Amino acid sequence: MPPTTIADVRTIGINVADQDDAIAFYVTTIGFEKRLDAPISPTTRWVEVAPPGAATSIALNAAEASNDVGADTGIRFTVPDAETEHAAMRDRGVNVGEMLRWDELPPMYSFDDPDGNRFYVVEEMT
Repeated sequence: MPPTTIADVRTIGINVADQDDAIAFYVTTIGFEKRLDAPISPTTRWVEVAPPGAATSIALNAAEASNDVGADTGIRFTVPDAETEHAAMRDRGVNVGEMLRWDELPPMYSFDDPDGNRFYVVEEMT
């Protein structure tokens, strides 16, 4: 069997209740950049946001029902200093979890977007 030709992860999708509200949160509150916002039908659009310079983006998919949002995404973002980013997110009004510290693992914490989607921030290992 030949090996895969898959080379990278381009986009990860999450469901949001309102794409415009989600764009405001990710771009204005978190500081991501909006990379793509294009119609794919008369009533649907494809929206992608990402940390500046990141290879992988997040697609903000319009949820079909209000109970289709609020997942633990499993997505981990990296930062140079988790404590500093934790404080900055808290100061911007983001719902952040407590700082977690374990032996031999980098500091990390979780945060939730306004739809209850959970993400994690992990300090880069040196």
